[in-house]
Amino acid sequence: MAGVEDFRGRWALITGASAGIGVALARELARHGAKLILTARRQDRLEAVAAELTAKGAEVRTVVADLNDPAAPQRIYDATEGAGLAVDILIDNAGLGQFGAFIQNPIEQELSQVRVNCEAVVHVARLFVPRMVERRRGWVLITASTASFQPLPYFSTYAATKAFDRFFAVGLAHEVARFGVKVSALCPGPTESEFFDVAKAGVMRRGMQSAEEVARIGIAALARGKRTVIPNLMGKSTAFGARLFPVGLIGYFVEKFARPPSKRA
Repeated sequence: MAGVEDFRGRWALITGASAGIGVALARELARHGAKLILTARRQDRLEAVAAELTAKGAEVRTVVADLNDPAAPQRIYDATEGAGLAVDILIDNAGLGQFGAFIQNPIEQELSQVRVNCEAVVHVARLFVPRMVERRRGWVLITASTASFQPLPYFSTYAATKAFDRFFAVGLAHEVARFGVKVSALCPGPTESEFFDVAKAGVMRRGMQSAEEVARIGIAALARGKRTVIPNLMGKSTAFGARLFPVGLIGYFVEKFARPPSKRA
């Protein structure tokens, strides 16, 4: 039976590896003996994570890249698979969000969510997955969210991008399964990280789960080839509720709950 022991000695590429779930996923893969390629836009944080994992015995390389730049995926590929490293495990994790009224949020931040959460996810996968298919082995984890199961007013673009990620992952999983490549969509709920501070979404901090637990469950599920991974009970309830209740009703109540104080009347 396939398990996490299959990751030992294989190169794993983790995007968004300088904070939050990305760091936790890197630690979890290192714990199972994978060799790591960490990529993120913040060099100082990336080097700190690399130093930590190297001190624990992991083989680690880093690639500084900002996935908001359309050229970044190719640079990451050229520095890794293109340089002779067979990347068998792809953790397509980098992402960002922006909380607030869509009509007032900075347009560049809204477009950045689409570029990083959607365009870069597709671009990175398109570069690395064909090599996995050629080798007849590989694992791909795409970080989606429980936000992908229903509309989220005041988080509208973010939720839409995560729905894209989830459906992309599941569709790709069906395409490449016959070539020995497993693809999973990881759908965490609110997770202890800097995400909510960066997104200015403190109102959404409910039922927080540790990034370490999310990573542990996600990596174990990836090894088994589970295609949709919801790592906590609240997230499973959210996904189940989205099937039971009309989308309009869900959107109505979420808007009431999430409406910024300045918009309440």
